[in-house]
Amino acid sequence: MSELNNVSGKEEILRIENLSINFGGLKAVDDLSFSIMENEIFGLIGPNGAGKTTVFNCITQFYRPTAGRVLFKTAQGETENLVGQPVHSIIRKGLVRTFQNVELINELSIMDNVLVGAHMDFKASGFEQALRLPRARREEKQIREKAYEVLQFMGIAGLAYELVGGQPYGVRKKVEMARTLMCSPKLIILDEPAAGLNDVETQQLSESIYQVRDKYGCTILLVEHDMRLVMSVCDRICAISFGKFLACGTPAEIQKDPAVQEAYLGEKEDSES
Repeated sequence: MSELNNVSGKEEILRIENLSINFGGLKAVDDLSFSIMENEIFGLIGPNGAGKTTVFNCITQFYRPTAGRVLFKTAQGETENLVGQPVHSIIRKGLVRTFQNVELINELSIMDNVLVGAHMDFKASGFEQALRLPRARREEKQIREKAYEVLQFMGIAGLAYELVGGQPYGVRKKVEMARTLMCSPKLIILDEPAAGLNDVETQQLSESIYQVRDKYGCTILLVEHDMRLVMSVCDRICAISFGKFLACGTPAEIQKDPAVQEAYLGEKEDSES
């Protein structure tokens, strides 16, 4: 397995190489390649139907790519090709994701929903937990303390024991992010995190993305239709259309790129007409 590259003192954490996936006769992702550096906020953009969520699903192995490699620097410091690995093993390697539609258990409290994210950290057996033996009690105490710290960080610790079901959408988004942080991630994939948020909540989200990156040392991969958010928080952006690579660069470079402008706006008018 080839190692990820080191560029200007920063190491790649994820590299997509010639990724393709077909659904019947439709090529949803077509020979796509890009790389993400450690501690970078990286955006993936494209018009509706460009294949952005499909790329996410290929990275996390919800979909099995037809061709290509997904190289990831794991939490254990090893470089692995994720293609073909079981979905449940990806989280243990330090790669986690959120979803377009918030996936929470309405009948549980905010605290209990966040604790779900720490399920893989429990070492005590089901027998020890059922009988509340010392190791199980110690683990539960430590993980609850961690969950409370995460909820404080997200600004919703005061709601910890309220049911999720009655909470505003902005709070539910924060709960999902808190649950993600319980997994001790190296790379977080955010799938349209601003969907359904108002302007104030979107501004709070942009601040949270920076804070998560800085406090937890995470790399962020963001797909989002809100271009103001993308252009304001991302270090670099990859633009795709119909599953194909268009351009990759800084927000300023992407905004000026002719191929990106054409994909979003259609054929450019002749300036002399």
